[in-house]
Amino acid sequence: MGNFIGTTLDSRWLWLSARLLLSVVFLSSGLAKLIDFEAGLNEMRAAGLQPYWLFNIATILILLTGSVLLLLDRALWLGAGALSLFLASTILIVHRFWALPQPDAQLALLWALEHTSMIGGLIAVAIASRLRKRLKAEDSITHVNKNA
Repeated sequence: MGNFIGTTLDSRWLWLSARLLLSVVFLSSGLAKLIDFEAGLNEMRAAGLQPYWLFNIATILILLTGSVLLLLDRALWLGAGALSLFLASTILIVHRFWALPQPDAQLALLWALEHTSMIGGLIAVAIASRLRKRLKAEDSITHVNKNA
């Protein structure tokens, strides 16, 4: 049983699945803002961000580019970092639970906590990506040394 679990946790398909699942929320939000640009503009207006079009375009670029970097496992740390900064900024700008009346404050707190958890997941996937690449490089060196 332990071997099965270890093999599964080490598998490429599970690693890809984890990155895909983590990126779904960012991909769907970025694509929604791109497909229905006016709705994205309305979100920016509701948050008080001006110029609306610039913030909507920047949001789309961050969400989609960060997601692609996660999915490709290329500069994953950069994608995870950009998405984490995006989430942290939305807490400070949009989900300001400390400055809102009830019941709005409670809903904003729940969104802020969800965003905080997502930031933790992004940090974890960046660490995992680095460790997987390091282990792969060490395995390559070991393999070369055995064949020498």
